Amino acid sequence: MSQDMISRPSRRRILRTGVAAAALGGLGAPALIRQANAQSQFDWKRAAGQKIDVILAKSPRADIYQRYEKEFTALTGIEVSSEQIPEQQQRQKVMIEFTSGSPSFDVVNLALHVQKRIAAKGKWMEDLRPYLADASITSPDYDFADFGKAGLAYATQSDGRLDTIPIFVDYWMIYYNKELFAQKGIEYPKSLDELKLAAKALTDPAKGVYGFVSRGLKNANIPVWTSWLLGQGLETIDASGKLLTETPEAIWAAEYYRDLNKNFAPPGTIGFNWNECQTTFMQGRAAMWLDGIGFTAPVEDPKVSRVVGKVGYGVTPPGPKAHHSATFADGLGIAAGSKKKQAAWLYIQWATNKVNQLRFLKEGGGAPARNSVYGDRETVTSSKFGTQWFDCILESAKIGRPGLPVIIPVQEFRDVFGVALTNTLTGGDPATELKKATEAFKPILEASEKG
Repeated sequence: MSQDMISRPSRRRILRTGVAAAALGGLGAPALIRQANAQSQFDWKRAAGQKIDVILAKSPRADIYQRYEKEFTALTGIEVSSEQIPEQQQRQKVMIEFTSGSPSFDVVNLALHVQKRIAAKGKWMEDLRPYLADASITSPDYDFADFGKAGLAYATQSDGRLDTIPIFVDYWMIYYNKELFAQKGIEYPKSLDELKLAAKALTDPAKGVYGFVSRGLKNANIPVWTSWLLGQGLETIDASGKLLTETPEAIWAAEYYRDLNKNFAPPGTIGFNWNECQTTFMQGRAAMWLDGIGFTAPVEDPKVSRVVGKVGYGVTPPGPKAHHSATFADGLGIAAGSKKKQAAWLYIQWATNKVNQLRFLKEGGGAPARNSVYGDRETVTSSKFGTQWFDCILESAKIGRPGLPVIIPVQEFRDVFGVALTNTLTGGDPATELKKATEAFKPILEASEKG
């Protein structure tokens, strides 16, 4: 078993020698562990005998945590009862239990792009800054400075509280079919104007091939619109809480969304969520697909994909005024009502260590929140995703901005404006639809901040 993160004297040296690769595969490195344990004075057994409850959203990352959690128990003597629940149901359960005042879990996985503001207002979580500052309960090898800016920005509240440790940052980018591009002699677009031209040129309904696919389903389609809006240098709400959803830039982004999905996407995309888009792309029926980079694993799986080895990974092209990648993030935190906070903190340190973050890369868990894992050349060169995938993550990280507003009624926002966007696909005027949606949502937003 691997205790790599938590107790090793020279991580850079070990990564260079490739020992970490063996640990990641679950092969173990007894000599390394004995050496590390001999040199480490940190007491991982301080909460031995306790049992903690962990609630996770169903994902490849949760699979990885559950697959290796026996390592944590062997290291600490703490038993883990973890549960994976589909994303929407997990968010509902978390909301209900926090609202009750007696959550049944000690460690919780939050979708920060959805739950950040409500967690702050409801005082759901422990502030982790005092834990990090306390050398008696935080491993000297934890290396908090290794976490990237995008993830930490999501995890940190406006008052400076650190509610969670980021585990994963999803950058929106363009999956593209290099074979289809080459057949038409088209280069990867350098702007959103070029993207639309490429989508048009690559659309061939007679062959069942379309230039572009993205989410058209109401609610799910919001990040598509906000991705285009970021190209105008705007988010949907400004720092003072004012809605920017009727601005010329917002209307332009809605028109761009409409044009791509109506003119250059497969029939029926008004009902497409990410999975339908992914299937369409994997079947070779779409030349480009805008979505999160965390959906890569099946695309490169020959058991389910027809485009293995043909996929390019492109940073979202710049818009008329700005160049950004819409970002989303998850974090792990301690429920404020937990009676086993120290054990929970030990679990979070283990779950967010460098070994588990490397496992995300090796085992299809998406883009980790730590920076150092992207410098592990063995992982990069041996990955089936190829170096372009890693480059796309690193370049997207430099230009990341939130893909959703940091507000309490995020789901209502997605519902209201999602309907407005789908209406544009059936003849609705973008400016009119956004005006109606803004008028409908404004009182919901105002009410959410009262009390």
